[in-house]
Amino acid sequence: MRRQRNTLATALTLGCACLSGAALATDGYFQEGYGMKNKGMGGAATARAVDAFGGANNPASMAFLGNRLDVGLGAMVFSPIRESSRFGSGPAGLDGTAESDRNFFLVPEFGVNWMFSPTLALGVTVYGNGGMNTDYPGGQIPAASACAFFNPGPSSYNLLCGEGRLGVDLAQVIIAPTLAYKFHPNHSIGVAPLLAGQRFAAKGLQAFAPFSTDPAHFTNRGHDTSVGAGVRVGYFGRLTPSFSVGAAYSTKIYMDEFDKYKGLFAEQGDFDIPENYNVGIAWQATPKLTIAFDYQRINYSDVKSVGNPSSLLLGCVGGNLSNCLGGSNGAGFGWQDVNVFKLGFEYQYNPRWTFRAGYNRSDNPIRAEDVTINILAPGVIRDHVTLGATYTTPTGGEWTFFYMHAFNHGVTGQSMFTSFGAPPTTTETIKMHQNSVGIAYSWKM
Repeated sequence: MRRQRNTLATALTLGCACLSGAALATDGYFQEGYGMKNKGMGGAATARAVDAFGGANNPASMAFLGNRLDVGLGAMVFSPIRESSRFGSGPAGLDGTAESDRNFFLVPEFGVNWMFSPTLALGVTVYGNGGMNTDYPGGQIPAASACAFFNPGPSSYNLLCGEGRLGVDLAQVIIAPTLAYKFHPNHSIGVAPLLAGQRFAAKGLQAFAPFSTDPAHFTNRGHDTSVGAGVRVGYFGRLTPSFSVGAAYSTKIYMDEFDKYKGLFAEQGDFDIPENYNVGIAWQATPKLTIAFDYQRINYSDVKSVGNPSSLLLGCVGGNLSNCLGGSNGAGFGWQDVNVFKLGFEYQYNPRWTFRAGYNRSDNPIRAEDVTINILAPGVIRDHVTLGATYTTPTGGEWTFFYMHAFNHGVTGQSMFTSFGAPPTTTETIKMHQNSVGIAYSWKM
C-alpha cells in the first residue's frame, strides 16, 4: 500500500513540475474552463457532453460521450501580466512599483473515455486545477526606508521589505478517474475520485519572519510538494432533444501539509483545494446553434490559508500565536467565496467547421483590506471573453483552437504597513490582465 501511494505521489509531483509556474489566476485561481471546446464557450460545460473532461466539469456527462480521446498539444500558452505598486508612504520611503516576470507558460491537458456498455462509461481526466505565480524583481525600496525596521541589513528591498526577488509559485494537477452510469435513456449520474498533487515555493518574505510560528520554515525554502484526495459527483439529463441540464459538486480536496512552509500557511502548512459546485443548462436553439449557461460557486473562505483575513497578523503582534503565520488560525490571503457566470455560444457552420464564443464573469475574491499580502497572488480578474473553433478532418479527427482575453482589473487599498508606522496615505494597487491561446487534437475511438 505504501509503495502504491508513493508511486501515485511521484506521478502527481511530476505532473505539478510540468505545470510549475502556471499562473492560472482567472476565476480566483481556478481556470475559467476545462477542455478546449468548453474554454471557447467561456467555460460553460456542465450540461454538455462534448469531450472527455467530465472529471473536471461533470462526471455524469461521460455516459453520453462515446469512446473518445482528447489531448492538449502543448495545450495552452498562457500570458498573465501582473503589476503591484505602493504610493503615499512619504518619509517612510516605501513607495515602489514592480511587474512580475515570466509571463508565458505551457499548460497541458488530457482526457479519455470508454463506453464499457451502452449505459456504463469509464474515463480519466487530467487537468491543471489552477495556481498562482508571481516573480517580482527586488530593489524597488532603498535601504534608507522603514523596511529597515522589519528587516535590517539589506542594501535594498523588494515591495514587501524582503531581500532579493519576491513571489510565490503554486501549481496543482488533478487526476480524475470517472465512472458514469446512464440509469435512464436520457439521464445519468457520475462520480470522479480526485487525486491531487501540488507544488509550492515562496521567496523574498524575510520581513514577515517575526510574524511566523516557524521562521525556519517560512520563505526561500525551495519547492515543496503535497498530495491529497477528494471526490466530484454529478448529474446529467436531456429533458428534451434540444434541452439538457447538469449539476456537479466537488468536495474540498484534503491535502498533506507543505512541511517546508509550515511557518507560512495556516494550520502548519495546510493548503487544501476548496469545495466548489456548478449547475448548467444547454439549449440547441436551432439545428446549428447551441447556447449554454453555467453558474459556479467556489468556496475559498473554507480553506484557512486562503480565506483567513490578513489582518489576523495584528493579533499575532498582540501575542495571539494562533493568528501568526502558520498558526492554527493563522493569517491568510483573505479571499472571499466567488460566484462565476459562464455564457457560451456554439455554431456549426458546416460539417467541417464549428465556431464558438463565450463570456465568463467572476467575483473578485480580494478585498481592499487584504491588498498587501495579495501582492503575492493578485487574482483580481473578473471579466473574460473567449473565442474558439473546431475543424473536423476527413478522417474524423478534430483540431480545436481557443483564445481568451481577460480584461485588466485592479484593487486598491490601504497598506498593511500603516499598522506599523507608515502614514495613513500609504496605499497599494494590484492589477492583472491575461491572454491565452490553446490547441488540442481529439478523435473518436
